[in-house]
Amino acid sequence: MCRFCICCKTCCSNRYYFPPFEFKDPASGKHVGFDVELWAAIAREAGLDYELQPMAFKGIVPGLQSAQIDAGIAGMSITDKRKKVIDFSDGYYDSGLLLLVPKGSSIKGLADLVDKKVATKTGTTSVDFLKKHSAKTKLVLFPNDNAMFMELMTGGVDAVMFDRPVIESFASKRGQGQVTIVDTLYAGQPYGIGFPKGSQLVEKVNIALRTLKDSGEYTKIYQKWFGVAPR
Repeated sequence: MCRFCICCKTCCSNRYYFPPFEFKDPASGKHVGFDVELWAAIAREAGLDYELQPMAFKGIVPGLQSAQIDAGIAGMSITDKRKKVIDFSDGYYDSGLLLLVPKGSSIKGLADLVDKKVATKTGTTSVDFLKKHSAKTKLVLFPNDNAMFMELMTGGVDAVMFDRPVIESFASKRGQGQVTIVDTLYAGQPYGIGFPKGSQLVEKVNIALRTLKDSGEYTKIYQKWFGVAPR
């Protein structure tokens, strides 16, 4: 069996939580989600055996660099910085960053973040984006989604910036009626599957991914987890 691992985005009290991409189903105790199901379909199409290995997001790139893992799928944005040290598959999901504020907030965009406390997650593209485009923002970093959203809801920070699907999920569920999304998508970037530099698996995975898209299987998986068809 090929030593093939899959990584989850966040770690919180030993639970891996980045819905709808990957999370632990409390009923079955199994890891489920869009990333998990898409990878299973890719592996079947490419004829790959693999071992599922949940991992904190910040450990994925180092794990790939050291070849301790063979692949990482975790809602990971394809960036020039990451491409210097790891290889990526073709993009499999178009994402970007959204700004979330309490309902009634005066914050309407980046220009309003001067001297404001903005929460985001350690080791993510949100951190780099805010440092580059909103240097006077007071960054407050958290290891997981729940902590940064709780801080927003309790008034500890003025805003949260993070990946589109996570922000939209929170705003439509737990934060419904209490928070507002600033209506601009920042730093639109595709998510890709990461590999060690020079991995021969990249081509196999790309072929399998294209096949799944052409056959309609990708669309079925996408609709199952997002409720809409891919654009």
